[in-house]
Amino acid sequence: MGQEFLVTIKRLGINGEGVGYYKRQVVFVPGALPQEEVVVKVTKVFPKHCEAEIIRFKKRSPHRVKVECSVNHRCGGCQLQHLSYVSQLVEKKELVAQALLRYSGLDLETIEIRDCIGMEDPKHYRNKSQFQLGVNANGDVLAGLYNTDTHQLIDIMRCGVQHEAINKVTRVVKEILQELAVPIYDEKKNSGIVRTIVTRVSFATGEVQVTLVTSTNKLPKKAMILAEIAKKLPEVVSVFQNINANKTSLIFGEQTVLLSGKETIIEKLGEMQFALSARTFFQLNPVQTVKLYDEVKKAAELTGHEKVVDAYCGAGTIGLWLAGEAAEVRGMDVIPEAIQDARQNAKMNHCKNTRYEVGKAEVLLPQWSKKGWRADIVVVDPPRSGLDKNLLDTLLKERPKRVIYVSCNPSTLAKDLNVLRKKYSVDYIQPIDLFPMTGNVECVVLMSRKASAKA
Repeated sequence: MGQEFLVTIKRLGINGEGVGYYKRQVVFVPGALPQEEVVVKVTKVFPKHCEAEIIRFKKRSPHRVKVECSVNHRCGGCQLQHLSYVSQLVEKKELVAQALLRYSGLDLETIEIRDCIGMEDPKHYRNKSQFQLGVNANGDVLAGLYNTDTHQLIDIMRCGVQHEAINKVTRVVKEILQELAVPIYDEKKNSGIVRTIVTRVSFATGEVQVTLVTSTNKLPKKAMILAEIAKKLPEVVSVFQNINANKTSLIFGEQTVLLSGKETIIEKLGEMQFALSARTFFQLNPVQTVKLYDEVKKAAELTGHEKVVDAYCGAGTIGLWLAGEAAEVRGMDVIPEAIQDARQNAKMNHCKNTRYEVGKAEVLLPQWSKKGWRADIVVVDPPRSGLDKNLLDTLLKERPKRVIYVSCNPSTLAKDLNVLRKKYSVDYIQPIDLFPMTGNVECVVLMSRKASAKA
């Protein structure tokens, strides 16, 4: 701890930090870029690596750019604002390759990793924020994100990657809570009420949905809060309360109540419309989501005869994107509200060849198979933790002709591919940048069943 030394940055890590080596030990340096030489100071020591902070630069990357954000590297949100956008796309492709090299057991010489598909304008692309609440020493209400690896809340007045409507609505709701002296949740003392402001905007309609996450089912001054939101924020068409009484890092609890307005807001992707309730998963970047789903459709190579499963279906977006060119699409999700949205979205988009059920894919796929319905294509779009082990086992047993894996985490993707390669070959990997300025990268992976693994 505290040791200082010079290190050359070789590549980026999965969280956007610079990675170098000192005496054969891996050194992670947040804010450093490949090709840079930096004098660093060790902040954390582990058996096989250490973390360090930049003391000074000896050599800067030619791709380093000026950062305009006032809370850059403090809020825990964006990690790559200091890297030119063209270079971000190059490095994200490399992140995928590094994850495969480390975790997949696959021969990279035989796998096509395509160039990362980027945005024309990588700003204000997010349609949803989840800002934690807190109170500073002066009694001011804060709304923002936690500093990296800490519980120090960074107040964010305006975020450059959030849609401007989200910036406005979140700020005004925070001010309303302050003016009405509504008790703000204190994690250390386990006291107070309102924990989080979740704000979602429709890029297509401008409608805004607000969810107040509370520690109890009681919301003090509820009528006054709703009246102030209606008066100051006419763009807000629905307000929800979600109750999360647990000491957890998870944002949402299981119970959600509509306080005012509509049950859903409408978002559009291409020619399709989607109804979104408070807890329904929907991709955070609508512009890039169209490109993502088009890549899924390309990978599916539908002829009109295929039976498709949309696992982790959320509001049904991916499956509905494919339904017009498939024989039948079936989807599942463990969140009942998401399935309600998926069914509503199927009706709204006149998709009559779809079926959605509450449940897990590893349970429903074998049930359907026993009844004579076998999937030709399974599309999976899991959370960052990757596929459930039971679902991996189920895919290996059911052996659909193709698996299309939509991933938001190259490391868990690589680990899952290491399991699936027993029965599947990887045709190609298409990275897509859904989260500019961050270390995150989305991938569409096409896998085909090996000839020796036919059902």
